[in-house]
Amino acid sequence: MLLDNDEKSKKLTKREILLKGTVICIILIIPSLVTFLIVWQVYDDLTYAIILGAIIHFIAMIFSWKISKKHLVKK
Repeated sequence: MLLDNDEKSKKLTKREILLKGTVICIILIIPSLVTFLIVWQVYDDLTYAIILGAIIHFIAMIFSWKISKKHLVKK
């Protein structure tokens, strides 16, 4: 099955997928990990740090989903 130029240009290469996946990973992991570590060090309470880290993680998931839909999709 041969694809014309329009269909080929809509497909992402492996490099683009890897790069965009890495950007999304950074957007997800860094804020929740930093929040977890700071809260754990300041309050010295692991449970409180886990809860706040999880909340920040879910907020970051919402933002990363919106960013990926808007900027990281090949049109």
